[in-house]
Amino acid sequence: MNKFILNKIIFAVLMLFAVSCMVSSLAAADMQSGPDIEVVNINEASVKELAGLSGIGKSKAEAIIAYRSEYGRFENVDDIKKVKGIGSKTFDNIRDKITAR
Repeated sequence: MNKFILNKIIFAVLMLFAVSCMVSSLAAADMQSGPDIEVVNINEASVKELAGLSGIGKSKAEAIIAYRSEYGRFENVDDIKKVKGIGSKTFDNIRDKITAR
């Protein structure tokens, strides 16, 4: 086999290997990122939806809904800290996962 053809075959094999490594790396990164996290609207969410947030169990979810019923819609996400039991630590955990539309 002449040297030119052999070099082309080696180059093609190396390129295929590089592409397959990139594809498998992208697939692994996609699997690690997990599913997209849905943003919860604190003005309309149910107990079940609110309880799905980190640090918010059923009782805090019910407290959020009770607060919303008594005082009306939340103006912004920071207002959720007015609910008894929702402190700065809990708020920091859910800040990026809630909205007040």
